[in-house]
Amino acid sequence: MRFSNTDQPLLCLISLLNEAEIFKKIRQIDYRVMLKNPKNKKILKWLLIAGGSLLLIGLVVYFYFATLSHDDTASLKADYTVEALPFIKEFEKDHKTANKKYAEKIIAVKGIVTTIEPADTTMNIKIADTTTGSYLIFAFQDQHMAEAKKLKPGENVLIKGSCSDGIYSEILGTYFISFKRSTVEKN
Repeated sequence: MRFSNTDQPLLCLISLLNEAEIFKKIRQIDYRVMLKNPKNKKILKWLLIAGGSLLLIGLVVYFYFATLSHDDTASLKADYTVEALPFIKEFEKDHKTANKKYAEKIIAVKGIVTTIEPADTTMNIKIADTTTGSYLIFAFQDQHMAEAKKLKPGENVLIKGSCSDGIYSEILGTYFISFKRSTVEKN
């Protein structure tokens, strides 16, 4: 049987009818008869054990990450203390190597605040290289939000935070290095 392009709705109807027949056959299977076979009971038992085990493992992993907490950055010793502009230049020179060196490390950065951006639940402080447009951005923990709100553009500051990573934006043509869990060390 050949169908033309105008028969498209007819083809859809035929495929739906075939699917309906398959579901009728599935509903006609008597699962009670299947469970009388000892082999099928054993398979079902192992499937239930495996499914329960996977569910339990999933719950344990979920609760581990849901309750994961970090130490207060203010109480941690900095792995590196750097000047902002040479630090940015290091990422501009080779961001892959710099990311390997600094990622997830506590870094204390000395520099001049260029921008303050209040966000929904956090405060972002930027220290930028005005010649290239590349910048460091620090997100502050709740307990250190008051310190961040006191900062003003043009102010010398030492900010300590956990370096997330440096990324190059092809659209802007700049690098930005983000920090999380930041705290102001000195003004």
